[in-house]
Amino acid sequence: MKNLIIDTATDKIFLKIINNNKEYNIKHDNSRENFDELVNIIFNFLYQNNINLKELDNIFVNQGPGKYSSIRSAISIVKALKISNNINIYGYYSTQIIDNNYDILTKLVEEGRLTKNFIKPKYSN
Repeated sequence: MKNLIIDTATDKIFLKIINNNKEYNIKHDNSRENFDELVNIIFNFLYQNNINLKELDNIFVNQGPGKYSSIRSAISIVKALKISNNINIYGYYSTQIIDNNYDILTKLVEEGRLTKNFIKPKYSN
């Protein structure tokens, strides 16, 4: 199973691929310039790790709380990827990630605590 995790809710843009027993991740500053280039950052990250977009089974996106612009950008991109490539998407909240353990997301899906294709952003004030 190949999963992509996109987290733009903090001061860093964090991307992670979980591909069976292999994991790849990258961080970028969460700046206006980078979230304007978020699609390119995601595609380059996949390309660098030899992952074809059509191979992805799931995309997880942090839906907050966090900056409106960066969360909105990530969610828009994830929804477009879902429509164009028929990929399952899951929204999660920052509070569900403890000690930067993003591997918990697949467990949350198995437990029914994340709903497929349901995104409900939570923006900070």
